[in-house]
Amino acid sequence: MEEEPKNPRFRFEPLDKNKHDRAAFFCGEERLDIYLKEQAAQDLEKRVAAVIVATPDGNTIAGFYTLSQYSIHAGELPPEIHQKLKLPKYPELPATLLGRLARSTAYKGDGVGELLLMSAMEKALTLSRQIASVAIVVDAKDDLAKKFYSEYGFIELPEYANRMFIPMKTVEHIFH
Repeated sequence: MEEEPKNPRFRFEPLDKNKHDRAAFFCGEERLDIYLKEQAAQDLEKRVAAVIVATPDGNTIAGFYTLSQYSIHAGELPPEIHQKLKLPKYPELPATLLGRLARSTAYKGDGVGELLLMSAMEKALTLSRQIASVAIVVDAKDDLAKKFYSEYGFIELPEYANRMFIPMKTVEHIFH
């Protein structure tokens, strides 16, 4: 399912190992560069993660993100959030994992990181209407990433260092 672009310069589409130039991608974070070049296509094929790329021309990768199904232990959520969202007292709650998000250094300063995040959140919201998800969870790689995600409404989960989440209800308010 292809999304409508937020910026006419980029299309968001599933990674195609025969079409998208993974070898040329460089974000400056070795783990993410290696992931896209060596693991992403396998994860996609094995249905471990959906890998979505932002491309200006159908070949170049300006950035990418991954989404997977996930579950949150109900105890991970701060009690006030659990109450505010009126969530059931299930031991596990369905969520969406934003596993990786990276922007090519060639597009630094072009707002590609924000476009990737908005695309990921909109796709997760759309899919949550078909496969339940109460939140999007992300593990921020460092303090700069934590700051980035918090600017869009992500909240830290106190039990886990760098783990953050945003309730799907908040995401819904962003897009409606």
